[in-house]
Amino acid sequence: METSLHQQLKQLYADEHDRREVSVDGYRIDAVVGEQLIEIQSASLGALREKVRTLLDSHDVLVVKPLAARKLLVKRARRGGKVQSRRRSPLKEDIFSVFYDLVHFVDVFPHPRLTLHVLLTEQEEHRVPARKRRWKSKDYRVEDRRLVSVLETHEFREAGDLAALIPADLPQPFTTEHLAAATDQPRWMAQKIAYCLRKTGAATMVGKTGNALLYEMQDAAQRAA
Repeated sequence: METSLHQQLKQLYADEHDRREVSVDGYRIDAVVGEQLIEIQSASLGALREKVRTLLDSHDVLVVKPLAARKLLVKRARRGGKVQSRRRSPLKEDIFSVFYDLVHFVDVFPHPRLTLHVLLTEQEEHRVPARKRRWKSKDYRVEDRRLVSVLETHEFREAGDLAALIPADLPQPFTTEHLAAATDQPRWMAQKIAYCLRKTGAATMVGKTGNALLYEMQDAAQRAA
């Protein structure tokens, strides 16, 4: 079922004069604005990979990926029922969270006809009790997600746009340990960032130190040359 978040973002990107929910080349597209196809993707970018790859053969495509920088959890006893509680979620996504998904999309991005918008948003997540509880399952299910506001919009068209997220004081060459410290991310996320930088050409692997791989940002390598 389409969430309120998805509907709201379609309205944000396509006004009443644009086409929404149309068929293009056998695919259902969220919106068409001018000559550009727009896809809103709250779920994994990897789920869009083959669809976008095919569409890029003959269309300009904009993929919009919302991240929850702030989230208010709204609990109800049942669907459409009275609100029982509201609380802020301790989990917060930032711009580096996009790399969690991008690892499944780097064989499509970058592309001359592809634009990626990453939105840092404030959202409401509405929860109701789960119908049946399984072992280790959550005791709730998400009824809906709603957009409160867009806090920041980041646009990515090429590998250099990803590289621009990396702090300038990152040592060259660097390990994922250096990258984790520079970006204030856990090591496992730094590994995903390094993978995406390498696969998109923003960084190259230049050797090893002990068991750790060494990387170098492409612009740093060009300056050294």
